[in-house]
Amino acid sequence: MTNKKLVMITGSTSGLGFELAKLFANDGYDVAMSGSSEKIYASAKEIEKLGVEAYPFQADASTYDGVEQFWDFVKKKKRKLDAAVLNVGISIGGAFLENDLEEELKLIDINIKGTVHMAKRVVQDMVPNKDGNILIVSSVSATLPTPYETVYGPSKSFAFMFAEALREELKETGVNVTAMLPGATNTDFHHNAGMDSTYFGDEKNKNDKTVVAQQGYEALMNKLDHVICGDEATKKEAEENRRTPEDVKAARHAEKAKPKQ
Repeated sequence: MTNKKLVMITGSTSGLGFELAKLFANDGYDVAMSGSSEKIYASAKEIEKLGVEAYPFQADASTYDGVEQFWDFVKKKKRKLDAAVLNVGISIGGAFLENDLEEELKLIDINIKGTVHMAKRVVQDMVPNKDGNILIVSSVSATLPTPYETVYGPSKSFAFMFAEALREELKETGVNVTAMLPGATNTDFHHNAGMDSTYFGDEKNKNDKTVVAQQGYEALMNKLDHVICGDEATKKEAEENRRTPEDVKAARHAEKAKPKQ
């Protein structure tokens, strides 16, 4: 048996998930990590260099079995789950008219169904213990329409409102829920979405992933309801989005997300 705390983090091979894993590890948490490729095993070895145990698991987060298998893997450790980061998510750039339907449905399976599925397991596990921290990674995209990422933005709006609703339901249970809303961040996220030829493909337009992860981590530890992660311009944009008409926001995002000819 161990006195160390345990966190599980979905989508932690690289990017924000991996940066969050490092922050938890530096605070002494053992880390259960999932990813869609075998690279998750190398990432886990990097986390173990920080003096904790890392438990990697390769899973397809777009399937019911993939989510369930990772959860079963975590529970087989027979340890109290102290924190959970629901981070896995993808985007698809390009025009809705032209994008592949199966890929868009896969996005929904990962970003929405997978989040709900894993949250159900985590909440039902934590509430009897009257303790736990849940970080749900949404996006600043949750605050505006996202043309040329037409399905992604609504999926992150779901994640944000889901987190806020769940937080209210659980506020008397001892389980905290925090929503994390990063702006554009210097990870492979937009590259994987096929958006290299857009405003978001330029690294100079992105926030530092270490700063973004630190802001999300601190918000969770301070049990905030949500946090906008990024520089002051990102925070200002999110605040302005509260007052800006939807059609104006949509036009602004289209300029940034539309592929350059």
